[in-house]
Amino acid sequence: KGQVINVPIAHHDGNYFASDETLRAMEGNGQIVFRYCTKEGTVSEEANPNGSKLNIAGICNEKKNVLGMMPHPERHAEPLLGGNDGALLFKSLLAA
Repeated sequence: KGQVINVPIAHHDGNYFASDETLRAMEGNGQIVFRYCTKEGTVSEEANPNGSKLNIAGICNEKKNVLGMMPHPERHAEPLLGGNDGALLFKSLLAA
């Protein structure tokens, strides 16, 4: 939580959107798991590559056992691929 990781995106026009009511409920339930941000961790319009509502890059269901995300951590999971920040995500899942 609170860590910035660098993972590639591979979408063209895709972005997350929902009603304001749904977004408030998701925020309250802790279902917004990943947000697009700067390297320093600032969530801003400039850091949002696709116009996703609230800079959402990943969400989970209410039970927190299903995750959906736009970025591709598997494409950044070892130095040969350009970095290993994606591996941090997978390791955190195993630890949880």
